[in-house]
Amino acid sequence: MNRPTYTDLIVEAAGRLRNAGLETPQREARHLMSLASGLAMSDLIIRGHQAVPESLSDAFGRMVARREAREPFQHIAGSASFFGLEFISDARALVPRPDSEVVVEAALRLLLDRPGLSIADLGTGSGCLLVAMLSARPDVTGVGIEADADAASLGAENIARHGLEARASVMVSTWKDWQGWQDVDLIISNPPYICTDVIATLDPEVRMHDPAAALDGGKDGLDAYREIAGLARTFLKPGTPLVLEIGFDQNRAVREILLAAGLVGVGGGKDLGGNDRVVWAIQPDS
Repeated sequence: MNRPTYTDLIVEAAGRLRNAGLETPQREARHLMSLASGLAMSDLIIRGHQAVPESLSDAFGRMVARREAREPFQHIAGSASFFGLEFISDARALVPRPDSEVVVEAALRLLLDRPGLSIADLGTGSGCLLVAMLSARPDVTGVGIEADADAASLGAENIARHGLEARASVMVSTWKDWQGWQDVDLIISNPPYICTDVIATLDPEVRMHDPAAALDGGKDGLDAYREIAGLARTFLKPGTPLVLEIGFDQNRAVREILLAAGLVGVGGGKDLGGNDRVVWAIQPDS
């Protein structure tokens, strides 16, 4: 019996992924084969007619089954790209997403241009926001605040992966219990902002594989913003920026929360898809 070729396996996998509801099944099948084999896409085309070794066929089949079950590709690969950097990615925290890069860009613009500053990332998860900030600003230190110990461990691993242990750490704590509010020069956060009732309607990759606590923002999706705004107004030093990721339809509501808390300089920006994605505010001088 002839062994299946690379093309045979990719075509078969694409059919399975299409039936599983994926929008780009052939592209995903090729990426999975590239991941399993270590071959570039161009090499897969060249080798398309060649038989696939049994060990590779088995490994590819296991990957396809995981993706067929709607496990995120980043979990299967074990890594995700963000802000030009590679991060360990698994079920302990949200998958780093390109839409969040605009949050980092906004924070970098608001962070003063002087050495010795310190930042904090509330709900750091994978640590992607914190690591991206510190990679762009080698003169800055930072801390990730994460209530979930498993997520905190992933953040610490990504800090170590990028060689930032001397400038960054992760603290297992709630935002309310964290004692460092008055010591930092900028706060950045991607808090949970999905309405509780909406979570069941999200893509399987999100609702089945992302931590629920990192998604659930309460009945109206705004619980975390109210808490952060109140804590920021109470504890931050004058002039300290607060930079928050938001849902595409939350721009007005989050701005109103920040203004009602007494913060000033409220502004916002859009992601590459043209959706509202970031809102910021400043602790006033008095």
